[in-house]
Amino acid sequence: MFSDDDKQEWLAAARAAIRIEAGALEGAARRIDGELVRAVELILAHPGKVVVTGIGKSGHVARTLVATLCSTGTASVFLHPAEAVHGDLGIYTRGDPTVLISKHGTSAELLALAPLLRGFHSPMIGILGNGASPLAAQMDVLLDASVEREADPHNMAPTASAVTALALGHALAIALMCARKFTPEEFGRFHPGGQLGRNLNLSVGEAMHGSAEVAFVAPEASLKEVIIAMTRRPLGGACVILPGGGLAGFITDGDLRRALSNHDDIRALCAQDAMTRSPVTIGPDATLGEALELMERRPSQISVLPVVDAAGCALGVIRLHDIYLGGR
Repeated sequence: MFSDDDKQEWLAAARAAIRIEAGALEGAARRIDGELVRAVELILAHPGKVVVTGIGKSGHVARTLVATLCSTGTASVFLHPAEAVHGDLGIYTRGDPTVLISKHGTSAELLALAPLLRGFHSPMIGILGNGASPLAAQMDVLLDASVEREADPHNMAPTASAVTALALGHALAIALMCARKFTPEEFGRFHPGGQLGRNLNLSVGEAMHGSAEVAFVAPEASLKEVIIAMTRRPLGGACVILPGGGLAGFITDGDLRRALSNHDDIRALCAQDAMTRSPVTIGPDATLGEALELMERRPSQISVLPVVDAAGCALGVIRLHDIYLGGR
């Protein structure tokens, strides 16, 4: 069994680790200068790919950076520095820039690789934790990834240094996005699968439930009629419709519960007494990502949205479930 003191010590160490890493990132942000601009210009000047390399923990950071660059419009590949001299240098075409990631700047594999890259006319961009290292002296551009200390109590595990190196890589990728004027549509083209792909590529109209599946009631419908309609079409809400098809309001399961809680006798109540007037709505041409923003980025989450056309006529509803799972 662990004591409460033990558990408090764990929590204190965890909080301290996050604060140390946050401080390291803040320091890196302050140090960003014209060197990052030079790195962006070097990459933009070359029509080919970017090669990213590192070994050990820095190699893991390099692989993550490659994935970020590729998904944001900059073609990129990972090069294992030890394998490079055994044939993998064949990935290079003349002028491909290289991003080299290292904490100490003394890795034998990277030091051996750097002179070879000159033969490929590869501009070298270093994300290095030691600006006075042998590797730093060979860089064309140097991004300062130094940290005061690591996040663990013994200042040993590459934690703050790895986070800082990755953050600088992300900063470079984001700056390249801005320089290329990379659009959400392009991002969606690179992410056709998974939830991210759904959010970017599918419209509300493609995922919504149409009028045949949704409870539509008149403003004067009794609450009993509303409950029956919502029971027959259980999508979490009913659209209250005016004679011309316009959306007068929306009734959720929560609205019904509140009406039942607030009135001893609900027989005299009708839909317009329980509905939310001027509810949050969305159009059919909006993306699922935009619908998700409307539902979740608010103090109280919405689980179902009425879908209306440009004239305000109700077309159906879309649920949070439809966005996340894509199932009906």
